[in-house]
Amino acid sequence: MARSNGKSEVKAEELDVEHELPAADAGDVAGEVEPREAELLKLKAERDSLVDRLARLQAEFENARKRASREQQEFRDYAIADTIKTFLPVVDSFELALRAEGGTKSEFRSGVELIYKQLQDALLKLGLQPIPAKGEQFDPHLHEAIEMVDTTDAADHEVLDELQRGYKLKDRLVRPAMVRVARNPKR
Repeated sequence: MARSNGKSEVKAEELDVEHELPAADAGDVAGEVEPREAELLKLKAERDSLVDRLARLQAEFENARKRASREQQEFRDYAIADTIKTFLPVVDSFELALRAEGGTKSEFRSGVELIYKQLQDALLKLGLQPIPAKGEQFDPHLHEAIEMVDTTDAADHEVLDELQRGYKLKDRLVRPAMVRVARNPKR
């Protein structure tokens, strides 16, 4: 029994020489490999560059997001400062009124009326507007009916009394006016 090296033995007669590819020159294979390796190295460098650029852009984006978030929080924290400045003169007037000694009741009342006017002006400056109620037609978007009063002296659904003033900030309702509304069965 003949020993083999694990490779199959092929007899020369069994080979199809006509369809066999010619053997490659060692120089041709090396010439083909070098451009491929160079191109591969070039692509790897380009990939590394793009990955680095992506990482930098992601870090920049994250920093910008954090900065915007921090600026928004600071804006929220200090946005009220202008509002507070508007009310400081009112607070000063109240302190002066409380420190004042003597005086008549009418002087005290006129002082409080001046402070009230000052407070209304400050709120108006901030955009707060009172909602007209008494004598107006009931509007469920602006008024909150607390009581319906049967009367023939007013039109049906007319606001008779304003129990608590309502306010709008620019176009947005802050608080509806609490009102008594007329119910006139004859009209």
